[in-house]
Amino acid sequence: MVDHRDDQHPASAESKGVINNLIAYCARNPLLTVVAIAALAFGGWQALQRAPLDAIPDLSDVQVIVFTEWPGRSPDLVEDQITYPLTTTLLAAPGVNYVRGQSFFGLSFVYAIFDDGVDMYWARSRVLEYLNSATADLPEGVNPTLGPDATGVGWVYQYALKDTSGKHSLADLRSLQDFNLRYALEAVEGVAEVASVGGYKREYQINLDPNKLASFGIPLKAVIAAVKDSNNDVGGRILEVAGHEQFIRGRGYVRSVEDLENVVLKATTSGVPVTVKDVADVSLGPAIQRGQAELDGQGVTVGGIVVMRYGENALTVIDKVQERLKSIEAGLPEGVEIIPVYDRAGLINQAIETLSTTLFEEMLIVSLIIGIFLLHARSTLVAVITLPVAVLLAFIPMYFQGLTANIMSLGGIAVAIGAMVDAAIVIIDNIHKALHRWSDENAPPELRAQSRTDVVIGAMQEVGPSIFFSLLIIAVSFMPVFALEGTEGRLFKPLAFTKTYSMGFAALLSITLVPALAVWLIRGRIRADESVLNRWLVRAYHPIVSGVVRHRRGVIVVALLVLLATLYPLRQLGNEFMPPLNEGSILYMPTALPGMSITEATRTLQTMDRIIADIPEVEHVFGKVGRSTSPTDPAPLSMVETVITLKPKDEWRAGLDWDGLIQEMDQKLRFPGMPNIFWMPIQTRTEMLATGIRSALGIKVFGPDLETIEKTGIAIEQALQQDDRTAQHTRSAFAERSTGGYFLDFTIDRQAAARFGLNVGDVERVLMAAVGGTVVSETVEGRERYNILLRYARDYRDNIDALERVLVPTPSGAHIPITQVADIAFTTGPPSVRSEDGQLVGFVFVDVKNDIGIADYVARAKQVVAEQVTVPPGYRLAWAGQFQYFERAKAKLGILVPATLFLIFFMLFMHRGSLPETLIIMLSVPFSLSGAIWLLWLLDFKLSVAVWVGMIAVAGLAVELGLLMMVYLDIAWRERQAAGQPLDETGLHATIQQGASQRIRPMLMTGLSLFVGLVPIMVSDGTGADVMQRIAAPMVGGVISALLMVLLVYPAIFRIWRGRHL
Repeated sequence: MVDHRDDQHPASAESKGVINNLIAYCARNPLLTVVAIAALAFGGWQALQRAPLDAIPDLSDVQVIVFTEWPGRSPDLVEDQITYPLTTTLLAAPGVNYVRGQSFFGLSFVYAIFDDGVDMYWARSRVLEYLNSATADLPEGVNPTLGPDATGVGWVYQYALKDTSGKHSLADLRSLQDFNLRYALEAVEGVAEVASVGGYKREYQINLDPNKLASFGIPLKAVIAAVKDSNNDVGGRILEVAGHEQFIRGRGYVRSVEDLENVVLKATTSGVPVTVKDVADVSLGPAIQRGQAELDGQGVTVGGIVVMRYGENALTVIDKVQERLKSIEAGLPEGVEIIPVYDRAGLINQAIETLSTTLFEEMLIVSLIIGIFLLHARSTLVAVITLPVAVLLAFIPMYFQGLTANIMSLGGIAVAIGAMVDAAIVIIDNIHKALHRWSDENAPPELRAQSRTDVVIGAMQEVGPSIFFSLLIIAVSFMPVFALEGTEGRLFKPLAFTKTYSMGFAALLSITLVPALAVWLIRGRIRADESVLNRWLVRAYHPIVSGVVRHRRGVIVVALLVLLATLYPLRQLGNEFMPPLNEGSILYMPTALPGMSITEATRTLQTMDRIIADIPEVEHVFGKVGRSTSPTDPAPLSMVETVITLKPKDEWRAGLDWDGLIQEMDQKLRFPGMPNIFWMPIQTRTEMLATGIRSALGIKVFGPDLETIEKTGIAIEQALQQDDRTAQHTRSAFAERSTGGYFLDFTIDRQAAARFGLNVGDVERVLMAAVGGTVVSETVEGRERYNILLRYARDYRDNIDALERVLVPTPSGAHIPITQVADIAFTTGPPSVRSEDGQLVGFVFVDVKNDIGIADYVARAKQVVAEQVTVPPGYRLAWAGQFQYFERAKAKLGILVPATLFLIFFMLFMHRGSLPETLIIMLSVPFSLSGAIWLLWLLDFKLSVAVWVGMIAVAGLAVELGLLMMVYLDIAWRERQAAGQPLDETGLHATIQQGASQRIRPMLMTGLSLFVGLVPIMVSDGTGADVMQRIAAPMVGGVISALLMVLLVYPAIFRIWRGRHL
């Protein structure tokens, strides 16, 4: 940092001249400088007020969802005719990384995952282009649509409707949600979609009696045609009457059950009309359901899910949604209440409050440290005022870059607070020394002849170039973080950006605002080295330096032993991708085996919710089984997603922590065949949409045959649960049953059908309409729309005997049982089909306990799977989820961190011009890592990407401390040379004692500011604290060990180096 060797580095002379000229200009024009900085700070304040707020960065990939409905079709049929053609078409789209497909009963989901950096709306337009060419390959009447322009973090608000009056049915509540609340909320700015879940969707149902149809000789298609013809309004243009135009309308919409009952199908020979009520029962009933919702264990309810548009301010959107809900509450039916069951605003506010409080505490503590050491209020003000101004200025590039204010971006400022004042500390300390020499009566005449302003400017110019170089070191040290990609890059790049912005503006202020304020404020009595604290520090440190120099070889040996001893805690540290981000809510996600009916699923869901609601720490339980109406929700009927909202921590039972609560839930919620998974809402949504994995770890089994994929997955599931190496760390393991669905197949005999003059399509249309039901039309009732479904009455289709008697009309007018043209058999098949890049895949979901890191668990699991599971030829495994991100970050950092260290080494060498000095300065890096590792071990933290980011940060800080001590020792050495004093062994000892002890104040101020500035992060316990502590812990430990190293070991190394020629 401080380098008094004038003109020794011609390569940097130009930059030194620019920096020194800027310092002089700002010092001689303080008013202009302060006004300009104040204007920029005001701009930073405005950027802060407008900054989008969220809890965490959006970790989602750039993806486009293609959603297709094909009602009544089995998953394998949907896969073959919709998902596979769409997947293979989109693989060729520009910028696509990979394409995932999921096929369910009547539904197809295709996810096109694009490369990082691709614009969301450019990606959507490319997908639309390719869909145009793919549509020709799809079945007639199938229209794929794009999902909402939202991401995995888009589910920002969920609510449930509760009827306290008992006057409203679940169908009434669902209609209220679908045709009132949904439209009102979708009109809110920033909302991409409002999905509905639960309750019963109203439907007109025509339940036919096939025997009556046969007796009247009416084919099924005639009923369909008649109903369609009886539900329509038409226009007859205009008629002019008495000078006024009259719009002509034909009113024929179906408005009631009676309207449908009176639809005429034919007339008898005697002219008597045969109507629908003569051959069918018409009623209002619930439509087929693939999802249900439940509230607090009290029964089925209707819910709404507000999905935020991509790139919007989550807190602003939530506020507007809440305002809209308040405005429509007065118009709700009597007794109906809107109950919030998930509100991201609470998490966002808690996260921002945690970091804001931490920032304030850090600035306060750092200010106290500076004040105690300087013992000069005005000088302290000069250093302290740079902190809030630099923080405000950092928000300007954040705003234009579109970064949200979240725990990571604010965390970057928090971890930089201690380092942000380093430049100001060095400048002010040098000003104090210069003013002290200037005010001494024995000072040289040429010094006494200078004005106070010239002395201050000269002192600042003396250290200005080194401040700039220190900024380069810290900025370069963070280059590996900018190179991270994927999920880990989206998580940590905001921190890297804001830390760099903060440090950059702090350095800029140190050569602009600090000179202006220094000329104005640093006046009065300057104690410099004569302060009581400084004299005490010098007296205390002087004998230590003397002893270190005398026993230099022993000191170095001890230091090396400490470094070697670090191998012990290093081997004890586990590995994980990231510590779990406590979102304040729990997402409970058990999964049943395929084949569970909606009735049984609803009953199980209510039982689960009732158990959870009885836990004292739970405020609300909102359970969902199956899927909502959103394309962002690809949940099968066998999957439960229960959002558990917890009470504030101070209302929990004494001694109960988060892990204890999860363990209690895990013990109480033991349902056979439904393994428990507990995770966080945001994290789960992001992972599910990006990879399809809904747990921290997933194992993908790729291959050509679903049955073999399933067998391999089950073998992996059993191995992980039974082997001692993994069983104790596995909360649950569940392999998807790729062929566990139950099917009733009607296999049409083509030759038998031909004998009756029938084709395959003739038989299949009867099967679809009579058994599955056909939506023949839709009623228009004001703003509400309801389907008209036509099918056989339940008695004719609810058992195998009845299905065997389904009648198929022939061209001759006869009606024959379907068994005469088709064979009926029970079989099993895929309840859903997954694919990735056109290849079939099955998942094994693994929920790992918190007592082991993901990477360590996978290392054991790979051994177990390799030993106990035989993967057939043509099949392969892929380990996904957080482990995939961990491995990618590890590989990237394994290359970039050494490269960055080499770059720092090269920069130091160019700056110092001496290989030995550069090597000595670089010794601070391993010693800083030693302290970091010991502290991680003491805190029982695992190695993670967050920890690596902290270690990268501390490397730059360690080099800064090492450079500072080397400069001070070198200054003392050169001053003794210039004075012509002897440089024998005694003189060298005196030089080292003077250089180290006389500069102990700025060294301790710098080190303690770095260390103490991180203490508030280490003791915080709010939302996001777990992640930030993993970043701060290696910085705290590293700064301590690096400071001890430069204070105790550097003098010994300097003595050996400089004394080698004595």
